[in-house]
Amino acid sequence: MEERLQKIMAHAGIGSRRACEKLIEEGLVTVNGQRAALGMKADPDKDRIEVKGEPLHRAESFVYIALNKPRGVISTVASPDPRPTVRDLVNIPGRLYPVGRLDIESEGLILLTNDGELANRLSHPKFEHEKEYSVLVASRPDEKQLAAWRNGVVLEDGYRTKPARVQITGAKGKGAWLKVILKEGRKRQLREMGRFTGLPIVKITRVRIGSLRLGDLKPRQWRYLTPQEIADLKK
Repeated sequence: MEERLQKIMAHAGIGSRRACEKLIEEGLVTVNGQRAALGMKADPDKDRIEVKGEPLHRAESFVYIALNKPRGVISTVASPDPRPTVRDLVNIPGRLYPVGRLDIESEGLILLTNDGELANRLSHPKFEHEKEYSVLVASRPDEKQLAAWRNGVVLEDGYRTKPARVQITGAKGKGAWLKVILKEGRKRQLREMGRFTGLPIVKITRVRIGSLRLGDLKPRQWRYLTPQEIADLKK
């Protein structure tokens, strides 16, 4: 049965649908020897699809893994330097891609999967999936600072962050623990929000992506998702 090319590629574990579209746009995908174009459909049972000159293999069985990323580990599948990646922590064969990246200083929940469709849905801003963080800031926030986070912070590049849900959950020395829920994930967003509102970030731990929770996983530990967790993420 014919389907859109990027959907076939995502199902085969090449990456998210957006990543597959980019490969098509860059001319790195062919169908029966002809350069593919966005919007093209194909039948994986009849057509020869190649990506970067390599035949597209049939869809793998989907794998879903929850990982507690520790500090000092990069949220990618490959690193240009000796620093370890999240893929290095999960010693199983096959292609896996991280969903919900964290900067190298942050820790907490990352989903690893070869399900490109789910990866796209959880990552794309239009779906506004919630991500929850436990954040330690260096000083006690006042109401003005909390209101800024709740209303949106204008960052250095002029972008105003979407409203965050934030509340104080405890004290630690001169600082405070915050529960923060975002519906977007710009690079180093929490750290920039803290910097621009006078609340330096000491520690960030992500505890939830959508319906998936970190639970009692220790840093560097990982586990397979349960069928119910997978079903809940796909709702």
